[in-house]
Amino acid sequence: MEIISFLLDFILHVDKHLEAFVQSYGVWVYALLFLIIFVETGLVVMPFLPGDSLLFVVGALCGAGLMSYPVAVSVLLMAAILGDQCNFSIGRYFGPKVFKWENSRLFNKAAFDRTHNFYERYGGITIILARFMPFLRTFAPFVAGVAAMSRVKFTLFNVVGALLWVLGICTAGYFLGSIPWVKVNLDKIIWATILVPGLIVMFGAWKARNKPLR
Repeated sequence: MEIISFLLDFILHVDKHLEAFVQSYGVWVYALLFLIIFVETGLVVMPFLPGDSLLFVVGALCGAGLMSYPVAVSVLLMAAILGDQCNFSIGRYFGPKVFKWENSRLFNKAAFDRTHNFYERYGGITIILARFMPFLRTFAPFVAGVAAMSRVKFTLFNVVGALLWVLGICTAGYFLGSIPWVKVNLDKIIWATILVPGLIVMFGAWKARNKPLR
């Protein structure tokens, strides 16, 4: 329970925890950032880490002069790209094994073919948009691997998505993080980065589930 409580507090108050870490450990903060982003994007069992809010806070700390913007962005980009590649490789390894299960309603040849065809047609935009969606950004590269999406195609959109995600949110934090209103309402902004994309995903899933079959 203590670990869960700490993780929840870290996610909701990532600005305070990260600033304290910078003041206590200096440049080691970059190793921490790499670890958090790599684990969130690279391990399918860790989808709850604070990706979006972390990037925004990092940008704000860079804007305040507590961190180096070029170093932070470079580290985060490396972690995001390598994390997705790791997740994709894990899915690529387990996919053929899972879809060989016999008498399975979910994991069978027909399901594999549908998933593979989807990722071949829409995998690029899925990988890019998933970067901005908590939970989805953890599962999308894994499913792409399971679906045997082309590695070259995946890598291309992985890099593009990482650039848009890291540069976009860090830069927003860099320029907006010092605004008094943003500072006062940062906890609400963090909640919004968690809840709003989550609600969009839930609505999309509900709509797809209730869409009449043709």
